Amino acid sequence: MISVALTIHVLLTKSDVRAAAGWIGLGCFSPFAGGLAYLLLGINRVQRRALRMRGGALVAVRGSRAETVPPADRHHLDPLRRSIGFITGRPTVAGCLIDILHDGDEAYPAMLAAIEHARSSVGLSSYILRDDEIGRRFVVALHAAHQRGVQVRVIVDGVGGGWIISPAFRRLRRMGVPAQRFMHSAVPWRMPFLNLRTHRKLLVVDGALAFTGGLNIASQNVLATCPPNPVQDTHFQLRGPVVRQLVEAFAGDWSFLTGEVLGGSAWCPSLDPVGQATARVVTAGPDQDLEKVEFSIMQAIACAQRSIHVMTPYFLADQAMMTALSLAAMRGVAVDVIVPEHSDNRAVEWAMRENVKALLHDGGRIWRSTPPFRHSKLMVVDHEWSLIGSSNWDTRSLRLNFELCVEVYDGALAGELEALMARCRGRALVAQELADRDLLGHLRDSAVRLLLPYL
Repeated sequence: MISVALTIHVLLTKSDVRAAAGWIGLGCFSPFAGGLAYLLLGINRVQRRALRMRGGALVAVRGSRAETVPPADRHHLDPLRRSIGFITGRPTVAGCLIDILHDGDEAYPAMLAAIEHARSSVGLSSYILRDDEIGRRFVVALHAAHQRGVQVRVIVDGVGGGWIISPAFRRLRRMGVPAQRFMHSAVPWRMPFLNLRTHRKLLVVDGALAFTGGLNIASQNVLATCPPNPVQDTHFQLRGPVVRQLVEAFAGDWSFLTGEVLGGSAWCPSLDPVGQATARVVTAGPDQDLEKVEFSIMQAIACAQRSIHVMTPYFLADQAMMTALSLAAMRGVAVDVIVPEHSDNRAVEWAMRENVKALLHDGGRIWRSTPPFRHSKLMVVDHEWSLIGSSNWDTRSLRLNFELCVEVYDGALAGELEALMARCRGRALVAQELADRDLLGHLRDSAVRLLLPYL
């Protein structure tokens, strides 16, 4: 009965053939363990909950606001702009100013200053908010803003922010700051969304200034203090009309958790152009934005004519995306991917080595970044288009997590990011290194690669 029920549910709800076949096989061969695993990890209850919270209507409908470009103004990346507009349902907005912030050394002072000078609203969403020196500084700043009448709202992930206890979250709640843990329960059997996390890193202040990128909030990101396990990262400060889309993304998450609608001039003031960049927010999540970041990346790879530069801490893209990169390399596009010299997850490292063999064979290049561990998530295409934000190049980020990225059409920013990635290149991972693995190493890497959808 368990196997039959699992099979029926999979057939009715799963669009990915391999995932469907895997769940059905697990349910048939091991009904009890497979049924429990499917109950905890395989059912997407988030979309159902989102529909209920929004009265049955999806906020963003694919294809609702696709852009058109006059023939006289066409550029080889115009198809990319149109397709991502179709995917996201959002328009690109001009007049944006985007600054790069390196590590917590540059990002945290700017973020704390923004909170301390906030006049009307502060929205913070973070996968990790540690109760260390840096985390406590953020907690104090958020509490001070709340005390002086600023509308403060904080989202901390229910697992990344600490599953059993979340000291920083509890500190905020004791201080009276409105804060929520994202889909959390202290007991596993009441944790129906265990496998679906918010990985977004977003701070919006007064509806006019925003920060996003790969940076969590923890002392290990401040390299000047020489922490025990330092983490390099890249964050961004954004001004201009694109901030409205970032506020909408945060407000959607807050409404999803609490039912409260954030709006008015405190959150959505009028925004004037302040820079030369054109940008658009790309959100992804299992509630309604499934695979939108992944599809945007695939479109960018397809449109590339000269170069594709990628930096990611975890490079475990699925077969379709790896094939797209290989095809780009075959047609003469320079494909360069930068991953850490030493991963913080050995299983990810093992699986990656088996996953990149075809790309190396087809002309792509894999580079190791110089230590310490680099957590940046960056992509640049043809020296003009950039994708920045929270999404890793793995199935967890691209299919399961709630992620937030920003696509940017700006040659100046693209050039800065390419220069950053060039500085981070260390030694190359070459095909011979993979071929020199012994039999046990090869078997281990191949076996772990089978777990690619779950790493």
